[in-house]
Amino acid sequence: MKRLLALSLLAALAACAPKHEAAKESAAQSAAAPATPAEEPVAVPAGAYTIDPAHTSILFRVDHLGFSNYTARFKKATAQLQFDPNNLATSTVTVTVDVKSLETDYPDPAQLDFNAELLGEGWLNAVKYPEITFRSVSVEPTGARTMRINGELTLRGVTKPMVLEARFNGGYAGHPMDKNARIGFSATGVLKRSEFGITYGIPAPGTKMGVSDEVNVIIETEFSGPAWTAPTEASGAN
Repeated sequence: MKRLLALSLLAALAACAPKHEAAKESAAQSAAAPATPAEEPVAVPAGAYTIDPAHTSILFRVDHLGFSNYTARFKKATAQLQFDPNNLATSTVTVTVDVKSLETDYPDPAQLDFNAELLGEGWLNAVKYPEITFRSVSVEPTGARTMRINGELTLRGVTKPMVLEARFNGGYAGHPMDKNARIGFSATGVLKRSEFGITYGIPAPGTKMGVSDEVNVIIETEFSGPAWTAPTEASGAN
């Protein structure tokens, strides 16, 4: 019996030993792994930039019954940006969205024109309020290429504070195929539609039976900036 217990103990120790060694080896590898390098600065000029509509998406999402995040978009917007990649805090932006450019992708408009319904008085009321605007008030850098844009959103004639968490994705000063500098950003934010007078269908407290009060905004965009001057070749000796 004692011999059987001893053999069992030796077997258990043998089974544990490889795991212990593997854990030590994994820890050593982690310690030896190089740190993630800091992001390189992007060489683009500071100055005035305008939005590129062909490479811009303005989406919004709402929770529908707790079953899905229903997503729609606006197809037209204008924006002006003052941007300095070396001093994000001095940047400013103003955005104007054409409310009537709403697209819900409803599958059968002949049965229900869902675009028209959301543009109606109970929702966006596009006839009376044809534009949604966002104006930055301050920009707080949160990293080498990330920032918090504190601004004011005007929707249905009501102006409220709104924060966008944004990332400068990069850009270029220009190249032979593009005469202007180009930069790109991703941004997200959240608003409560009830604060702007859109209250229809908000779920009762403690339920998800309806469409959420919170609206998530997702922006992907590019801007075109100052013209690029091609480098000149040094003239050779005669």
